[in-house]
Amino acid sequence: MGMVMSRNTIPLGRILGIPIGLDYSWFLIFALLTWSLAANYYPTEFKNWPSSEYWLVGAVTAILLFVSVLLHELGHSIVALQYKIPVRSITLFIFGGLAEIGAEPPGPTAEFWIALAGPIVSFALAIVFGILQPLLVPVSSLLALAKYLSYINGVLALFNLIPGFPLDGGRVFRAIVWGMTRSLHRATLIAATVGRFIAFLFIFLGVWQMVSGNFGNGLWIAFTGWFLESAASAQIRQQNIHDLLAGHRVSDAMRRDYATVGPEINLEQLVDELVFGGGRRSLVVKDKDRVVGLLTLHRIKAVPRPDWSNTTAAQVMIPVEKVKRIHPETELAEALSEMDRDGVNQLPVMVQDQIQGVLGRDDVISVLRTLNEFSHG
Repeated sequence: MGMVMSRNTIPLGRILGIPIGLDYSWFLIFALLTWSLAANYYPTEFKNWPSSEYWLVGAVTAILLFVSVLLHELGHSIVALQYKIPVRSITLFIFGGLAEIGAEPPGPTAEFWIALAGPIVSFALAIVFGILQPLLVPVSSLLALAKYLSYINGVLALFNLIPGFPLDGGRVFRAIVWGMTRSLHRATLIAATVGRFIAFLFIFLGVWQMVSGNFGNGLWIAFTGWFLESAASAQIRQQNIHDLLAGHRVSDAMRRDYATVGPEINLEQLVDELVFGGGRRSLVVKDKDRVVGLLTLHRIKAVPRPDWSNTTAAQVMIPVEKVKRIHPETELAEALSEMDRDGVNQLPVMVQDQIQGVLGRDDVISVLRTLNEFSHG
């Protein structure tokens, strides 16, 4: 549930105020699914359709499957919103969907119901498509559609209930362990470890199937296991970073040696003196005593070099109103996830309108390195 809306998502609009995005990998799976339904599944289940009907029903099925996945994610999101937890985005990608929930749930009960909401929606859809079947018997293509969607939503619900973190079942399991141990940290590590064990089981089963002649099926199972394993490992890594950074604030890592420039300076001067001369990566633009913006290397590089001499800092800077700023007392882990969410590498550290320093991703990483050496030392 916690991936960042990345650059490669196509925004589809908002539902309940939540931005919905489509990852480019979706097109790949859409094509594969349509093809496998139209070429294999429907022709064996329903004979004597014209070939165009197989493809049409295949495509409609693939789209409705993703609508089902979206509803599954909205299930999580609606319960999260009930618990006053912001939902940042929902991204549909190759393995279904991800609802990015803005904060850790306030307690095990909230986590339990948020996690369970998705599979409940999928089961409900399986039942609805099941009930529709007798009504659709006269129209074989609609019957075929309902049959498949009923089956696949059932599978989706059951698959998601596997108690391996980060699947919903793993989150339910984590909520129960959290309730028992009163420690989210321990619960996460236990759930992620169980998740990795289940993932390796999948990989083992998949390889075994491939060796014993069921190649396609085995490959799919092994691939699912690999996906689960990398997700569970990432979760453990994230938890470790979180623990190392716990109790450390932005003021411990920020740089106070940022350079300030006037709004009128041109880029050529600025790059010569400060970037090459002083090795500065972030520059604060001040007009008299007021901070008016932030200049990043990224923004400077976007301007063609011949134009540097007649482009001023004021034209290229991110104006201060638009700059995401962070307070020196903010927890470092929170600052890191802010950067991830906005896809930026640095944030100005400000109290009201006064700049205190600049926090770069590399500053956080060097703090992590130091903490890591001490924790193993």
